[in-house]
Amino acid sequence: MHLPSAGFSGRLKHAVTGAVDTPLVFLGNFEVENQWALGEPALPRVASHAGSAVVNRMDEFALLLGGKDDHVVLKTPLDDGYRAYLEGLGLTLPTVHVVADQDPQRTVSEDALADPELLRTLSTLADDGARLTAHGISTVEEELAERTGLRLGAPPAGVCKRVNSKVYSRRLADELGIRQARGWACETLDELADAVTAAGELLDAGRKVVVKDAFGVSGKGIVVLDSAKRLARLHRMAVAQAERAAAADGTSPRTALVIEEWVAKRADLNYQFTVGRDGSTHFDFVKELLTENGVHKGHRMPARLSEEQVEEITRTAHRLGERLHADGYFGVVGVDAMVDPDEGLYPVIEINARNNMSTYQNVVHEGLAGPDEVAVARHFTVRLDRPLPFAELREVLSGLLLEERGPRPHGLFVNNYATVNAAATDGADGFEGRLYGVLVAASDDLVGALDADITRRLAAHTERS
Repeated sequence: MHLPSAGFSGRLKHAVTGAVDTPLVFLGNFEVENQWALGEPALPRVASHAGSAVVNRMDEFALLLGGKDDHVVLKTPLDDGYRAYLEGLGLTLPTVHVVADQDPQRTVSEDALADPELLRTLSTLADDGARLTAHGISTVEEELAERTGLRLGAPPAGVCKRVNSKVYSRRLADELGIRQARGWACETLDELADAVTAAGELLDAGRKVVVKDAFGVSGKGIVVLDSAKRLARLHRMAVAQAERAAAADGTSPRTALVIEEWVAKRADLNYQFTVGRDGSTHFDFVKELLTENGVHKGHRMPARLSEEQVEEITRTAHRLGERLHADGYFGVVGVDAMVDPDEGLYPVIEINARNNMSTYQNVVHEGLAGPDEVAVARHFTVRLDRPLPFAELREVLSGLLLEERGPRPHGLFVNNYATVNAAATDGADGFEGRLYGVLVAASDDLVGALDADITRRLAAHTERS
């Protein structure tokens, strides 16, 4: 079965509610993995604060998922100039609801729970049949649904957490016979001991291995090792941590790690599909990850793949969708994959059964860029000593922004502006923000030139400020 071939917004609504006209309330609770990881065993590492002002302002990405009958909850009001820019491109935006007292270290969901007036407003939307959806569903979003009466347009948090575990990804791919790097999923200390022994043999043979937390996110909770001695040390620490946790709560020691051989690759990929409540699956797209000196720089669409490779990925998506639905999941799914140096595929590196960065770029592919254009999603670092209004940025990047639809669109489409000024605080000497967008042009060379021009102008503006 396949979902209706309407635009992404309609397919999403049909997938999570069963109808294309159900109003949705969107939440951009990025790094929801931090909630899923609470109470779970993890790699021993220095603790860090789960939130960040810039990451939490990625909530504004959710603005571009809704239409005129939908709603989005944001941590701060839209910049007036940014709103005008989006509407000037012909985009119809959802109704924006702003929390009363945002905390930079809280997600938008946590802010909403702390706002009694907003809770009352959301309750009236529930009376009108709206449903709540989010970047990913944790117990925080379930509590928000319960307190407002909004039904979830998503599976329960427990299901979402389970299918987002890297242990789940590894075991599902093994079960389906999907090619993976040699590796082991570990949930008991015996499984971990066996995996460490086998991985040690790879290390002794001069290979590298990677150890992953079940709920690591954004590069956190991943360790690449090149010696059996380092692996043995990490093993001892993980066992000690598991035994301490078990003694504290009176349970058996457990872990939640994946150990895999570090394999050569030509390219990283990300593909997305949407699973409906009825088990139908729609393959949305596949993108190529771009790196520079080993650092992730953005996504390129279309991915540089053969027709056969795209067909294999599409088949894999439908197989995964069938199993995810059987395990109680429906909604957006993003999968990381790789191409090896001989053009073979590793179709499943990790399953992310939630929205992905690519999810928020659908508006570009479905309305702003033609089928023959190259689109590259990336972010630019902006160093500022004061908040920068969008109107001023528009002047700085005059001629380089995507300002209108046309037969050959060219320029940067800004798909989140809140992250530019998110780290600004009273009395701060300076701060660093991120300008997120999608570069659209007729060729890779033109995209590269556009990228360079934007980088140069932003740097020059910083020097003058």
